[in-house]
Amino acid sequence: MGTTLDHELFADLFGTAQMRALFSGKSTLQAWLDVESALAQAQAEVGEIPQAAAERIADEAKASRFDLRKLAAQILVTGHPLVPLVRELVGHCERHGAYVHWGATTQDIVDSGLMLQCREGFQLLGLDLTDTIKALLVQANRYRSTPMAGRTHGQHAAPITFGYKIAIWVDELLRAHDRMHKTQKSLTGQFAGAVGTLASLPERGAEIRSRLCRKLGLQATSAPWHVSRDRVRDITAALVELSISAERVGLEVVRLQSSELAEASEPISAEHVGSSTMPQKRNPHSSELMVAAARLLRGAASTLTSHGAHIHERDLGSWAPEWIGLPQTFILASGIVHHLRHIADGLIVNPDQMAANLRITRGQIMAESIMMRLAVHIGHEPAHEIVGEATRHASAHQVDLSTVIMNDNRIMAVLGPEDVETALDPWAYLGECEVIVDAVASEADKMGLSLSG
Repeated sequence: MGTTLDHELFADLFGTAQMRALFSGKSTLQAWLDVESALAQAQAEVGEIPQAAAERIADEAKASRFDLRKLAAQILVTGHPLVPLVRELVGHCERHGAYVHWGATTQDIVDSGLMLQCREGFQLLGLDLTDTIKALLVQANRYRSTPMAGRTHGQHAAPITFGYKIAIWVDELLRAHDRMHKTQKSLTGQFAGAVGTLASLPERGAEIRSRLCRKLGLQATSAPWHVSRDRVRDITAALVELSISAERVGLEVVRLQSSELAEASEPISAEHVGSSTMPQKRNPHSSELMVAAARLLRGAASTLTSHGAHIHERDLGSWAPEWIGLPQTFILASGIVHHLRHIADGLIVNPDQMAANLRITRGQIMAESIMMRLAVHIGHEPAHEIVGEATRHASAHQVDLSTVIMNDNRIMAVLGPEDVETALDPWAYLGECEVIVDAVASEADKMGLSLSG
């Protein structure tokens, strides 16, 4: 049986087939072969190895020509992740095999190959997240003026608009997108030899490294990073932040979809089954699975961040967890973004219920509004005390706040009935909600993520 990430029943709940394929054994093998091929080409260009050898290595560096099961068995026998492949490639290249893996060490190939996979992983995530952001921008604009209860600590606080709430989601997701994009652009190749000194290639090593990285489309570094793994943690951090941003949206949808609120819900198909025993259930499965995947991702990431300090010039015990941990974070991230996109595309919104919920505190959600109008005349703290007393009285006697306000001589002595009526109108106390929706849309436009982009 496989793990939950490649399990026959559960795999698609936590990751996408495309991302799993990217980090499959076959793709990993091809990434290593791509590095070996690019290395040979770079070395041939500077006269380190014959051009004919580089061409033969490139011709043979195709995963389809290798038996994955045989390589896996040899990895187990040798205890080495790369030597079985190098030996096979040498054999395939015949006399030119003498120049395979010339001057390289295992970690050069494995690290560079993994960075190639990470680059493609970021590309896949970026495409899905772009579509998600655009879908949410449509929703934010559609509901930019739709009032609802703003809640703090789980309680009604002051009115907001649903478009504003979505814009705050988008604002955070824009940073997640930008963080991933920058991390993708900063991915580095590795070519440093046994202990990082390139002693085996004293005259041409640095030039070969530069050419290798250029061919791979990765950044070259001035110093080896065999044991300096902050760059890997940067990758992990970008995915962790994405997971947190998405989880926040998921948790919000779960709460908004609750029977008590019923203000918004994720799309639910006719085939949806909420419960095996309760037919009425319409559970927010996509949101909850997204939350689960986000938490699993951070669990995988914690292995990489908590064991990031490698010792001496090579440390397999700290390095090997990356071979599993980093692919896991990408696969889980793909599941997160897949669910997020599904929610964004089909979000169901209930403005009537939002309006109804605004009224459930019988006007007390407007306490700040009336307090600020009163404070202009008598100061903040006295106004806070008077309005606070009014809300407690309204709650105790189960009456509208407006009734208490209109009968409070301290308030009515300085505020007229029209002032009070305006102050208690949720539609008149939405602040910069619409401005913020437009500002976030403008930021997306600058990043090339607008609806027209």
